[in-house]
Amino acid sequence: MAGVDIVLLKPGSQRQLYGKLSDMGLTGIEPPLWGALLAGFLREKRYSVALLDAEVEGWTYDETAAKIAEIDPLLAAVVVSGTNPSASTMNMVGAGQVLRRLRERSPGTRQLLWGLHPSALPERTLREEVADFACQGEGFYSLPALLDALKAGAKDFPIEGIWYLEGARVVSNPRPAVYDDLGRLPMPAWDLLPMDRYRAHNWHCFHDLGARRPYGVIYTSLGCPFRCSFCCINALFGKPAIRYRPPARVLEEIDVLVTRYGIRNIKIIDEMFVLKPSHVLALCDGIIERGYDLNMWAYARVNTVTPVMLERMRQAGIQWVCYGFESAERRVLRGAGKGYDPAAVDDAVGMTRQAGLYFVSNFVFGLPDDDLDSMRRTLDQALEINGEWANFYCAMAYPGSALYDQALQAGWALPPTWQAYSQYAYDSAPLPTKHLASRQVLQFRDDAFHAYFTNVAYLDRITRTFGQAAADHVRRMTSHRLRRKYMNED
Repeated sequence: MAGVDIVLLKPGSQRQLYGKLSDMGLTGIEPPLWGALLAGFLREKRYSVALLDAEVEGWTYDETAAKIAEIDPLLAAVVVSGTNPSASTMNMVGAGQVLRRLRERSPGTRQLLWGLHPSALPERTLREEVADFACQGEGFYSLPALLDALKAGAKDFPIEGIWYLEGARVVSNPRPAVYDDLGRLPMPAWDLLPMDRYRAHNWHCFHDLGARRPYGVIYTSLGCPFRCSFCCINALFGKPAIRYRPPARVLEEIDVLVTRYGIRNIKIIDEMFVLKPSHVLALCDGIIERGYDLNMWAYARVNTVTPVMLERMRQAGIQWVCYGFESAERRVLRGAGKGYDPAAVDDAVGMTRQAGLYFVSNFVFGLPDDDLDSMRRTLDQALEINGEWANFYCAMAYPGSALYDQALQAGWALPPTWQAYSQYAYDSAPLPTKHLASRQVLQFRDDAFHAYFTNVAYLDRITRTFGQAAADHVRRMTSHRLRRKYMNED
C-alpha cells in the first residue's frame, strides 16, 4: 500500500472526550461516513486511497501516526467531522496530536485538515496546527485539484476551498460551490473499513443490547434549511440549504449495507430527514418492498412530521425518531432561532406514539436566555414526555454557529481548549447565559441527566417496553456520575 495518493483518517480520542462513558461501552462507534464518501469519490476518479479509523481500531496517537507513515501517502487528510454538529471541534484534540506525531515521523508528508471545524476556522486551524492545508467545504472539487497540484510539484495552490501556509502567511481561496448532482456520488468505500466492528448506541438496541453490532450510517440529504443559532452543520456547506439524494441511490446503499455487511442497525444521519414528504415516502416504500427487518433511526422536527410519514417510517423499520425539543420556554427558543410553537410538542409526541415509534428527546440547557427557572421547566417537560431516551446537552458555541459569532461579539467566555467543547469531558466548559455561570449550567445538566434516568416512571416505561434487561442496563449507567472539574472547585 506504500505510496498511495491520499490517506483519509478518522482520529480517535474517546477516553479524553467521553470520560468513563468510553469504558462503559454506552456510546456508539459510528463508521466515518464522510471519510468513506470522499474515499469512494476519489477512488472513482482513479486516485489511490487508504481509509483509516483510529477510533474503532483503538490506536494511540503514536500508533496512528506510524500507520500513516508506513503507507507514505502524497497527502494525509485528517477528517474531523463526526455525524453530528458537536463532533468536529472536540475531535481537533486527536487530529492535532496525530498530525504533530506524523510530522516528527515523516516530515515530508503533506498534511490536510478537513471537516466542520476547519471549514469554520480555516486560518486559525492553520496557525494552531502543523497541517499544510485546510479544506473549506465538502472537498469534492478541492481534493482532486489539490492532489493533481501536488503530483505536479506545484508550490502555489490557487484551488477553491484550499487554504495553505506560505511561510508565515496564510493564503486563502474562495469557498467552492456545493456539489449539486448528488445522484452521481459513488458508493462510500465501506470495503476499506472493518464494518463488522461498528456499534450502535445503547438505546438504539434496548430491545436486544447484545445486537449492537454491526452498525451502519447513511445520508439521504445534505445540509439543513433552518438557522438554529447553536448548530454549526452548515459551516461545511456555506449556508442553510438542503439537497436530496435520489431515493434509488439511497436504496442501493441500503442494499449493500444489508446484503454485503449484514447490517440492520442503521442511523439516517441527515440533519432533517422528516421534512419533504415525497422524499420520505419514496424511501420508505422502497425499503418496505424489499422486506428488510431493520432497526433504523432518524432526526425530525416537531412541526414537520405528519401521521402519514410516521406510519410509513415505522413500516419501513425506522423504529426511533429524534426530536430537537431543546427548551420548554418560547422566549429561549426564539432567542436561539428555533422557530416552532412549543404547543406543537404535544401533537408530535401524540403522533409518534400513535404510529408506534420510540423517540429520543433532545434538550439544550444554557441557551443565552436560560435561567434556572426556564431550565427547570425544560426538565419538567422532559419528565412529562418520558421518551424512551433523552439527550441533555449544554449550549456550546461551536465554531461555525451563529452562537459562536454572538459569543465573540459579546465577549462571552468560550472554552479554553477544543477538548473543553466536549459535552462529557472532565473540563467541559459550556457557555454562560445572561443569567447563569458556565458551572451552574453544567451542574444542572448533570443533575438533570440523573433525575431523568433514575425516575421511576421512566424505568417503568423501559421495563414495560423493552424488558428488565434494558432497565437494569440504565440503572448500571446511572450508578456512576461523570467526573467534572467543577466538583473539585469548592
